[in-house]
Amino acid sequence: MKGYTEKLIRVNLTDKSIKIEKLNMDYAKEYIGGRGLGSKYLYEEIDPEIDALSPENKLIFMTGPMTGTYATCAGRFNVVAKAPLTGTIGAANSGGYWGPELKFAGYDGIIFEGKSKELVYLHINDDIVELKSAAHLWGKNVFETTDTLLKENEEDAKIACIGPAGENLVLFAAVMNDKDRAAGRSGLGAVMGSKNLKAVVVKGTKGINVANKEQFNEAAADAKQKVNANGVTGIGGGLATFGTEILVNILNEM
Repeated sequence: MKGYTEKLIRVNLTDKSIKIEKLNMDYAKEYIGGRGLGSKYLYEEIDPEIDALSPENKLIFMTGPMTGTYATCAGRFNVVAKAPLTGTIGAANSGGYWGPELKFAGYDGIIFEGKSKELVYLHINDDIVELKSAAHLWGKNVFETTDTLLKENEEDAKIACIGPAGENLVLFAAVMNDKDRAAGRSGLGAVMGSKNLKAVVVKGTKGINVANKEQFNEAAADAKQKVNANGVTGIGGGLATFGTEILVNILNEM
């Protein structure tokens, strides 16, 4: 189906095994978008009674069919797991460049299982997917971690990681990407820390296929024009000036 790479990376952190598997396209058609798709995988694969910070929990990074395209707001991805802060399904989304880069590498998502004995990070460069030691990154904050990994890997790679809050299982810890973007809801950074997973480094050089490319680009350009013309979302508008809190009154009215 266009928009999907139809591939997932499954990483068992306990035994260090990595598998590339076909995306469940029945799930993809029924649960459109990173949040729905990631939540469906989590629902089917874990026992709801598990401890959110136990190895039995799974940490899922998932994109949607338009992630990485020219569509408005299509740079986003979701992180999904049983949330330590709420005890239910936690889904936190983030923007920036990390989500599109995962699609450019040829994958719709990543499922992390188990727990590593030592601190590690996952490195993806198109078809090369490997776990590497992150022992030297312990205690480093998000900026330090990102800068170090960019020196060790591709200088234009995109990085999602945790800082000391995630390492120490703070229940509201975020998963950060591109230094200052946050998948901040539900404490999923603590789940990442509980698995001894410090970061995910991604470099991709592939493209994304869409159906009816010319029509798609026309629709995307039209949507962008409408967004830019709006007083809240446009350049210099309320959202750009004040951030997410400008939307609170609007959402309350809705």
